[in-house]
Amino acid sequence: MNRNDVGSWMEGPPPSGNQDWPGQRLGRPADGPGSLARFGPRAGALLIDWVLCSLISAAFFGYDGFATLYIFLVEQVLFVGFFGYSIGHRALRMQVQTLDGRPAGFLTALIRGVLLCLVIPALVIDADQRGVHDRARGTGLFRI
Repeated sequence: MNRNDVGSWMEGPPPSGNQDWPGQRLGRPADGPGSLARFGPRAGALLIDWVLCSLISAAFFGYDGFATLYIFLVEQVLFVGFFGYSIGHRALRMQVQTLDGRPAGFLTALIRGVLLCLVIPALVIDADQRGVHDRARGTGLFRI
């Protein structure tokens, strides 16, 4: 027995059947507009959003951790609810969409935002690189 027999959580989710790229079983292209956003841009968008929310928190609330999290949640709900993307998503050309290509909407943005703020649901991903926060409402973060 060696490491290859056991595998590692760092290798990501196991391949799903004969899927060659994330989103293939959802009918999405491998790359370009409409494809699932990969980890790098997703993390970059999260960083942009968190830095902006931290700056607002520092300016108005003395950089309180709960205030920052609350501002982040409000940003996610308002921007994803209205436009389908947060500031970070837009900067990196991504949009939260339902699986049939429509923008998320407010209820979806609220549920997705709360789960995203809990952190762990966002880290539990499937073969399509969608976290629990996306699977719960049938959404994904797609390139635009």
